[in-house]
Amino acid sequence: MKPFSYERATSAEQAANAAAANDGAKFIAGGTNLLDLMKLQIETPTHLIDVNGLGFDRIEATPEGGLRIGALVRNTDLAADERIRRDYGLLSRALLAGASGQLRNKATTAGNLLQRTRCPYFYDTNQPCNKRQPGSGCSAIGGFSRQHAVVGVSDACIATHPSDMAIAMRALDAVVETVRPDGTKRSVPIADFHRLPADTPNIENILEHGELIVAVVLPKPVGGKHIYRKVRDRASYAFALVSVGAVIHEDGTGRVAVGGVAHKPWRVEAAEAELPNGARAVTQKLLAGAHPTEQNAFKVTLVERTLGAVIAQARG
Repeated sequence: MKPFSYERATSAEQAANAAAANDGAKFIAGGTNLLDLMKLQIETPTHLIDVNGLGFDRIEATPEGGLRIGALVRNTDLAADERIRRDYGLLSRALLAGASGQLRNKATTAGNLLQRTRCPYFYDTNQPCNKRQPGSGCSAIGGFSRQHAVVGVSDACIATHPSDMAIAMRALDAVVETVRPDGTKRSVPIADFHRLPADTPNIENILEHGELIVAVVLPKPVGGKHIYRKVRDRASYAFALVSVGAVIHEDGTGRVAVGGVAHKPWRVEAAEAELPNGARAVTQKLLAGAHPTEQNAFKVTLVERTLGAVIAQARG
């Protein structure tokens, strides 16, 4: 691990200003992803800004009937919150499907959204990786790609986004609230928060340098049955080959977001109109234009079968 300086932030604006003033600065909260990357020298911040003392650890009702989740709310606390379990069961189930209990006790809401890919080539500093070192190439293309993306890919990157929580947030139309270094605030729909790789896979979201997430807002509950089904190589503590987060209503309509298939949580609203027609009809539109490799082409069929199981579960 390389040397770095450290400070504790006293306000969101001060944290953002401190980050903007230092090109090598990173925010740290739970540190469950950042510290691992620092040990491997994939991330080499010269300055860490500790935001744990900023008080963003509460879940509050909004005037619109939704919930405002502070950026520092731990995954365990979010999953266990009575309001989340009652009205946003999809989110609670997705959180409990991720990582281990120990990690959920430390991991934060904002950090979960910002976690980086678990592509083995990204973690192997002896291998070219455009996400780690722009312009060096993508070792996964032509390499071992069973875990990788099948849709939204580019010639520069076929990595997937690892978050379970983000899949649920995408299905629930969450909004990310931030503070910029100049003190201005903005609200970003989660549909627009994560970026596809194109030719800059190292730029994973729309945050500006120094911009700090302060909360994630859920709109009022949408009802329906909330189901999260995660298919992985082992029963626990593994990232998804495919995951499906869905809200299904009694009339067969609903929402579907998919994980393990793209560089970001994958949802195509136009495909959801096909839900009453079954999983195959939805999958054809959801994964239209997919470009799987020979090793991960099975994911297209796996999405259809997993979604079919979700629909069957919703119907009882």
